Amino acid sequence: MNFLASWFGNQNRPWARQPWRRVTQFVGLFGLVLAIALGCTPNNQTATDTPGATDGRITIGTTLTARTLDPADAYETFPGILLYNLGDRLYTYEPGTTNLVPQLATAMPTVSDDSLTYTIPLRDDVTLHDGTPFNAEVMVFSIQRFMENGGRPAYLLSEKIASVEATAEHELTITLSAPFAAFPALLSFSGVTPVSPESYEIGTGSFQPDSFVGSGPYKLAAFTSDSIKLDVNEDYWGEAPANQGIDIQIFTSAANLYNTFRTGGLDVAYQTLDPEQVTALEREASSGGWEAIEAGTNVINYMSLNQTIEPLDDVRVRQAIAAMVDRPLINERVFQGQAEPLYSLIPASFDVSEPVFQAAYGDGDFELARELLTEAGFSETNPLTVEIWYPSASTPRSIVANTLKESIESALPGLVTVNVQNTEGATLWENVGKGIYPIILSNWYPDYYDPDTFIQPFLGCENGSGSTCKEGPSQANGSFYYSPEANDLIAQQRAEQDPAVRQELLKDLQQIMVDDVPYIPLWQNKDYVFAQGDIDGVSIEPTQQFLLWQISRG
Repeated sequence: MNFLASWFGNQNRPWARQPWRRVTQFVGLFGLVLAIALGCTPNNQTATDTPGATDGRITIGTTLTARTLDPADAYETFPGILLYNLGDRLYTYEPGTTNLVPQLATAMPTVSDDSLTYTIPLRDDVTLHDGTPFNAEVMVFSIQRFMENGGRPAYLLSEKIASVEATAEHELTITLSAPFAAFPALLSFSGVTPVSPESYEIGTGSFQPDSFVGSGPYKLAAFTSDSIKLDVNEDYWGEAPANQGIDIQIFTSAANLYNTFRTGGLDVAYQTLDPEQVTALEREASSGGWEAIEAGTNVINYMSLNQTIEPLDDVRVRQAIAAMVDRPLINERVFQGQAEPLYSLIPASFDVSEPVFQAAYGDGDFELARELLTEAGFSETNPLTVEIWYPSASTPRSIVANTLKESIESALPGLVTVNVQNTEGATLWENVGKGIYPIILSNWYPDYYDPDTFIQPFLGCENGSGSTCKEGPSQANGSFYYSPEANDLIAQQRAEQDPAVRQELLKDLQQIMVDDVPYIPLWQNKDYVFAQGDIDGVSIEPTQQFLLWQISRG
């Protein structure tokens, strides 16, 4: 994925960096697949034949690769999961919940009256993997390195933090450049983890992709293109893992992973399985002796409508397209029920999420679509042509686009024609911000667990005029949406410390989204985990993390 490095010119701008999360989903993730068993087993071995079956080690299989384990540069899903288990953060989430709690901090931050300064007390009993004592200076070094080395996720902190300093041996003080209520949640990002100043350095482009020296429950023992090994950190300050280590096997295809799991060579399979494989494993769970676990995700899938291209500059046309979308049909035909219809860009897992598109446009309301198009001047003698683009490597989006085409053209014959187009993913995302494509099918993986990550990257714009964004997040997302009202509301909700008041502001932003329709939410993925009967502690967190230290052999 090195070609991604040249996609955006100014790497310090947030809107120039955030598409990484989306791109990763297309080029490497129809879902993450993990599979767990004891030892590294050839595909013809059973779980009981697995080397290491008596030493308590767990094997994880995945079809994904980890480009890097340097927390200052890792910005893909799988490395994020590994870093979450190899390192600690100032704040984390209580397992099984979305309750943010201290981890390396000893309390939630004290926030100044102007909401700019965060004072964080730190633990004094933590030692890094190389024996370095953890203190505020180590955390300052790690945060500065994250911001200054120029890695892919650097903007997450560099655009928000004005200064970070050690105000006592175990007290960290961070001053923001502007109020940001979600800042404690941001500090739970997998890459904001302490690393040893003895093993790392601050400097542009100075990264260590195949090593990790931090503070977590595991130490990195081996890192190659086809396997990763984590050993238990015997000096870990917190609760010891429920296993004796993790051996990760990287598979070349979902089919290999599926077959290996079915024949007992792996203990757990997690995501990237095709819908047919998921259905088969669910159906055979009882007879096969494994458990099927279903969980929601925070990955959203949506249409981005470019309002700089006619006739999408007419809000009535965008509203009509929203009315044409039949989400239950997409879920049934494309995903075999393995998704959830999405009616706001904020996932339903957040309390603040409002199903605004369902209330305003329904699903496949073609009469409403006809009324709106007629009002906009379209008819059978002056039909509307809709052009939908998707990355060619994405089979699900190909099926979604053609399902929409068939549904719309069947319901509105002669009035609407849908042209489905695709191009290679790198080309697509290189040109999205240039305004080339009318409509694109895209997805979004959040950087941290807060509704802001589903609002600001979509509606925010730094430089715009009229209703068009010239430069900013919405331009990078392909809608080119610009609204001074939306910008003001975004700034207000980011600054608001009162959760109830902030929730009302987020509701207002969702209403703006449904009124102006720069995007159309489509579906929300489901997560599936398949665990052999003798494996315990396997689950996907509400925040989408996979806690390896909880897994044990029953």
